Amino acid sequence: MRIPAHSVCTAIRDDIVTGVFERGSRLTEEQLARRYGVSRVPVREALRTLESEGFVTSRRHAGACVAEPTEQEAADLLEMRTLLEPLGAARAAQRRTEAHLKVLRGLVRLGQERARRGQGEDLRSLGGWFHETLAQASGSPALTALLTQLRHKIAWMYVVEQPAQPVEVWAEHGAIVDAVARGDAERARALTALHAERSRAEHRLRRPDRPERPAGRVRTSQPRVNTASAGN
Repeated sequence: MRIPAHSVCTAIRDDIVTGVFERGSRLTEEQLARRYGVSRVPVREALRTLESEGFVTSRRHAGACVAEPTEQEAADLLEMRTLLEPLGAARAAQRRTEAHLKVLRGLVRLGQERARRGQGEDLRSLGGWFHETLAQASGSPALTALLTQLRHKIAWMYVVEQPAQPVEVWAEHGAIVDAVARGDAERARALTALHAERSRAEHRLRRPDRPERPAGRVRTSQPRVNTASAGN
């Protein structure tokens, strides 16, 4: 059975984000093919995709290596997010479906309940699902893909601390959903911009000389490759 290149790409990206492959480390097709139980063909395709996304770079005489982003590049990611997330929320107010609203409201309800109970790890996952669903509600596959890529890169470059007042964070989420439900694009944009700006204080840059493992994985839409499967 041929393993799709996008599944291999997801697996390699996850391992980069979670620090299995350190920044600057070499990535050989043979090594990756053996790790994920696939042939070198999907690995080669996946490395090309990851290079276009900025997770991998090609070095002369060394081949593919994990990228080593600068502090400025990391700072740019947070700035891009403060621009793109409000745009996504505004589009969601214009294009969301009832199904999107049902999921968003359900996530807010769960988030508010977990915040009151102080269940921080649940909140981390719920927050990711909330923002992913909000992006999908924009009705723009290109914008959704950009925001997904930003989330992966931010998780790779930053440690995200738990917010000091999670109840307020989920109140902000609820207000955004209310604006989206009313079709108020400008209010949805403004509330999301304020929310994104406030959350910047919770991001602490990872230092390559002090490796830290993320507290949780970034949820992806693709299944992880079964490393026990036979290669094709």
